[in-house]
Amino acid sequence: MKLHSFPFTVAYADTDAEGIVYHARYLEIAERARMNWLRGKLSAGEDIGFVVRELNIKYIQPLRVADEFIVETKMMDVGAAVVRIEQKFVKDGAEYAIINLKVAYLGGDMRPKRIPQDFINGLA
Repeated sequence: MKLHSFPFTVAYADTDAEGIVYHARYLEIAERARMNWLRGKLSAGEDIGFVVRELNIKYIQPLRVADEFIVETKMMDVGAAVVRIEQKFVKDGAEYAIINLKVAYLGGDMRPKRIPQDFINGLA
C-alpha cells in the first residue's frame, strides 16, 4: 500500500527542558501526519469517521530541537470497519520511533460502520 511522507521540524515547544522531544508530542505529530494523509480522501458526511482504538509506541532514539525528520504513514491492513496503520519517525534513513495503531470507522450513532470503498480505493 502507498507510503505517505509528512515532513516535520522539531520546535522548542515540542521538547522538554533538555531539548529532547517530549514523549507525548510523538502522538500529536503522528496525528498531524495522519490528518495530512487523509485530507481529501474521505468525506464522512453524517459519519464520525476514524477514531483511535489501539496504540503502541516504540521509542528507538530521541529526536532533538531543530531536527528535521519525516513521518512515514502506511496502511498495513484493512478490515470492514478497522484499519491498521504504521507510522515511522525517520531521520537520515534511521528510525527514531514507530507507532502502530488501529483506527475504527464510526457512524453518527457512535457505532462501528463499514469503511466506504472509495476511501479504501484512494489509499490502496
